[in-house]
Amino acid sequence: MPKPVSTVRIVGYGMTALGKLNRSATQLMQEALTKSLQSAGLQMKDLDGLVAVPSLSHPHFMEAHYLATQVGLLPRRLPVRVRTIDTGGAGPVSGLLEAVRMVKEERCHAVAVVAGDAVSSLETPEFLRRADQGCQDPGNSLPSPCIPHGYDQVAQWLLKQGGISREQLAMVSVLMSRQAARHPNALTRRAHSLDEVLKSRRIAPATNLLECARRADGGAAIIVASSSFMDDYIGHDSVSSQDGDANPKLGPVAATGGIVILGGGEASGPLYPPATIDESMFSCEAASRSAFSEAQLVPEDIQWFGLYDCYPVCFIRALEACGVTGKGQCGTWVEEMFRCTSKPYEPKDFPINTHGGLLAFGAPWEVPAMYNIIEACEQIRGTAGSRQVPSVRRALVYGNGGIFSHSAVAILAKAVD
Repeated sequence: MPKPVSTVRIVGYGMTALGKLNRSATQLMQEALTKSLQSAGLQMKDLDGLVAVPSLSHPHFMEAHYLATQVGLLPRRLPVRVRTIDTGGAGPVSGLLEAVRMVKEERCHAVAVVAGDAVSSLETPEFLRRADQGCQDPGNSLPSPCIPHGYDQVAQWLLKQGGISREQLAMVSVLMSRQAARHPNALTRRAHSLDEVLKSRRIAPATNLLECARRADGGAAIIVASSSFMDDYIGHDSVSSQDGDANPKLGPVAATGGIVILGGGEASGPLYPPATIDESMFSCEAASRSAFSEAQLVPEDIQWFGLYDCYPVCFIRALEACGVTGKGQCGTWVEEMFRCTSKPYEPKDFPINTHGGLLAFGAPWEVPAMYNIIEACEQIRGTAGSRQVPSVRRALVYGNGGIFSHSAVAILAKAVD
């Protein structure tokens, strides 16, 4: 009987707590990596690849090499491929796609993708200084804080274009807070009212405090491996226990077959908004098209979406780019969801960011897209508890870096698909 074609899968994932943790980014990365290995049933020695996203709080030259050395993955006689990926907030999804390439094209067996940061433990003036330094334009036209003001320029442009109102932008934050209230690890523990969002402290002309990603410390990691490696790892001659349980050598994620990566895409835009904002600055549409093309799917084939929402305008653009709504329909759609979820509702009514996204779950700098990936895996596995959307077979995850500067999209599915 011919051996099944090997696929690339997420076989483990893990994350730390969120909050002001007073630990280094490296320590948070190490904890997340350990938890992800445990969920796969693997050990550090089983990895032959590592991808790391750099931190803002504790940056290191060649972040991935630094982490690999700290955890004992390097040095090693056998080849180990180690890479640092810096595409901003898109980094975890870019890292996932890079890990897939490492398995497919470079014959890696198992690759860890790790991100961690401690920006909540940074004093606010120092956090703002470092954040501003990364995205300031040469003419210093963006006031501090630069990133919120950059997104705000895009929000103002969209408001002038029509099709979205100031209230509808604020409704995005309300929706995310309602989602987060269901997640036991989220920083936001109760739903905000629309009035609270609109009356929170103004950060930029069309952006208030409760419309900004919620700063936090935290780390998260995933393990990507080939299905053939996992088969060999447990041994073809091993047998399950008499009661039918999965092989005890595997962790809970790998034991159910893991999550298949069906396709992905990336695209780039300018680091900061151009003098004249128009459609040419956005990159999510191209990344999304590439992902759907590689997966040979259309948006209607997706049952759950993990969309980047550092600010409401980012979420709004992602809705269109990833095919949740048609062009120009985002404002109406957001308001419909707002009205729907203002009453008791089921997760199936709003199968997007069921963990609460950056606005409400928590945002340790470039880590949050990893939370999108982990929540997608939970939804696909059917282990999301009170957040569970019924019958999720495929999920789309999107990460955004800079000020619409880089987009990475991946489509995930049940191993049986």
